[in-house]
Amino acid sequence: MTTKPVIEAATKEESEYIRRRLIEYNAQHVPEHLRNRYEEINLTVKDEDGRVVGGMLAEFCWNWIEVHILWVDDAVRRSGYGSKLLQQIETIAREKECNFLKLNTFSFQAPEFYKKKGYREIAVLEDAPSGSRHYYFKKDIV
Repeated sequence: MTTKPVIEAATKEESEYIRRRLIEYNAQHVPEHLRNRYEEINLTVKDEDGRVVGGMLAEFCWNWIEVHILWVDDAVRRSGYGSKLLQQIETIAREKECNFLKLNTFSFQAPEFYKKKGYREIAVLEDAPSGSRHYYFKKDIV
């Protein structure tokens, strides 16, 4: 008996299941030495009171690291914390023998910052969100 599929919002557990299944599928299509190379890498910057004033959320996958989020609080922005976070993730990428890092940012965020740090623009989506640009960057490590 076949039923019509129902599409609905996933629970956290269902989302994790879907992610695991895709990782299992992908593992069949990459070289064996890369198959188990996956790790979340999350870094924080804390002030003298232990309050989080910045951080980075990233993933190490196969032969690269993808930075999903790099954030620094307005109160300490332009104090070098963003640069230090990038230096740290680049060091980790070298230690893990990655070929490159990739990340994305919007025109109202930090595209010029990443260019100054040696990241090269590989794609731009216009009008995403409306009136802005969505940039994709890559930096070779080797």
